[in-house]
Amino acid sequence: MGNMIEKLLALDLLIRDKLTYAGQYIPLLLVRCLLAWEYWEAGLQKFSGENWFQHIQDNFPFPFNIIDTQISWFMATWFELLGGLALLVGLGVRYVSMSLLVLTVVATLAVHIPPEGWSSFSNMLAGYAITDKGFGNYKLPLLYTILFMPLLFLGPGKISLDHLIYKHFKK
Repeated sequence: MGNMIEKLLALDLLIRDKLTYAGQYIPLLLVRCLLAWEYWEAGLQKFSGENWFQHIQDNFPFPFNIIDTQISWFMATWFELLGGLALLVGLGVRYVSMSLLVLTVVATLAVHIPPEGWSSFSNMLAGYAITDKGFGNYKLPLLYTILFMPLLFLGPGKISLDHLIYKHFKK
């Protein structure tokens, strides 16, 4: 019986080691790819679309509400496009993540949270949805915000230009 437990513990340790090793490569790459796609797609929509920021400028938090909407539109478009590319290849991931996180918070406050707020806790919870039926629709920006946390705190992972650059200059 004791021999069987030792074998199971050894197998458990082996599996943990392999998962930990793979965890340095795969999960952060997948998070980066997902966020890269989402922000690239949002940037492309802005790039080929019309500026609708003037309709919601009053909803932007200070100091973004005093910036000309053309400048805000330009910055949002290029932060999303270039940020998406940088996330994909893993270049400047912590800085890009922080920039896109700020962009996401501003967008959440301006677009996804009703200007009048919520009249009740249940209305706020109803906003945790992917819908255009009111109440806020803040589910995706909240998920993106949470997905940026590992990139901010752990970095881009080992499949990234940041990692290659770090290894090169560490020597």
